[in-house]
Amino acid sequence: MKDAIIAIDQGTTSTRAVLFDSKGKAMHMEQEEIISTFPFNGWVEQNPIEIWDKTKKVLSQVLSKSDLLKCKIHAIGITNQRETIVAWDKVSGEVIYNAIIWQDRRTSKHCEKLIANGLSETISKKTGLIIDPYFSATKISWILDNIEEAKRLALRGKLAVGTIDTFLLYRLTNGKSFYTDITNASRTSLYNIHKLTWDNSLLEIFDIPIEILPIVKNNIYEFGFLDSSIFGKSIPILSMAGDQQSSSIGQFCINAGDVKATFGTGCFILMNSGTKIIKSQNKLLSTIAFKIDNDIKYALEGSIFISGAAVQWLRDNLKIIKNAEETQALASSLKDNNGVYFVPAFTGLGAPHWNPNSKGLIYGLSRSSGIAEITRAALESVAYQCTDLLDAMRSDGQTPKVIRVDGGMSTNDWLMQFLSNISETPIEKTVNRESTSYGVAILAAIGSGLLKSIEESSINWSVNKFYKPEMNKNEINKYRNGWQQAIKKTIL
Repeated sequence: MKDAIIAIDQGTTSTRAVLFDSKGKAMHMEQEEIISTFPFNGWVEQNPIEIWDKTKKVLSQVLSKSDLLKCKIHAIGITNQRETIVAWDKVSGEVIYNAIIWQDRRTSKHCEKLIANGLSETISKKTGLIIDPYFSATKISWILDNIEEAKRLALRGKLAVGTIDTFLLYRLTNGKSFYTDITNASRTSLYNIHKLTWDNSLLEIFDIPIEILPIVKNNIYEFGFLDSSIFGKSIPILSMAGDQQSSSIGQFCINAGDVKATFGTGCFILMNSGTKIIKSQNKLLSTIAFKIDNDIKYALEGSIFISGAAVQWLRDNLKIIKNAEETQALASSLKDNNGVYFVPAFTGLGAPHWNPNSKGLIYGLSRSSGIAEITRAALESVAYQCTDLLDAMRSDGQTPKVIRVDGGMSTNDWLMQFLSNISETPIEKTVNRESTSYGVAILAAIGSGLLKSIEESSINWSVNKFYKPEMNKNEINKYRNGWQQAIKKTIL
């Protein structure tokens, strides 16, 4: 029989299950799209039952395929969209409200109040994060303040609140496991990344009882077993990690100075900082990269809220393209952007601006502007935002030598070349597009004994394509000056 690992990758726009062999090759993948809803301006929600049902579906399909391929599944790993919060009845398992997605901005006023009360430095010192609706804590506070069932269950000690990893683990084990991992915990604004524990003073600031939160474990741990009454098999769940940390492992960014960028709904750039917590002077985040046994690594992170979602918006809202594949040809058809800039601040601006009130705009339109200009501007916006983050890293004394890229938009050669040009940084595109799934699969393989270490799996990583900067400085300055003018018009 073939030795294999299954990775569950629950992202913002889809849920996947991927079957990996012992050499890291993806043998089979199943995927289901997840629908987001927008009840009010700035609100973003998903149905947790839909997330669960589709996760169960793709996992069941991959398990069936593994039987056909005569695989022995040694372990399962879970990776997930971070900061998203779900609340449920700890006894019955019944969900009491929709999942509040990381993009949601409903708690902007709460965040402004915390900042006005002078709590920015306190929270930043303990968590490595800034105060923003992006993170989980104010979402949990909102549920406790606004959902009557949450208040009732909390008083009776029956409320469970967790990120998506915790929710899926609870369901996969049929309510037997209530854990999270250290990387997801580090994104809540409730976890002290120095002391490695839920922080009592932070819980008091956000008025959140510790009893409703899961137990925090390392990235490799026996989190529980797949419930045989649901799936017909009892397989150990041996790893969990937030999606960006997982992709960083999948890209083998495991040494200080290694940098990766993952292009999904948003774009996230992580630089491994080793055992050192770097306090950014440019509004980047300090976060936990991973913890295995007593080995802990930290990272410096920049978060862009909208990248692939901008192309999705062109397709679904403006309906000017039929699919993402069209964007490369449209962008390539122009010699220049003709002065058109697109700032996709649909859910405010992330790093390094952190302005939840910014609104999206398309700037510089003229009578000659058309679909190609708008499409190219959408792609360019991703490169400009990434370059702003890389500049912030350089200002913090961390200069990336090369960026390893993965995710859906990394298949767009025009965009990757433009990013290399505008950022003046070489780019390596990995052979394996499924770096996020692969990262947590590596961790599960280590937990099961199939691998001894992350380093051992590095022989499976290779470069598919290399991009080097080719644009002259005057042209770079022209493009970037136009972008900065557009950004200024979005900041309220």
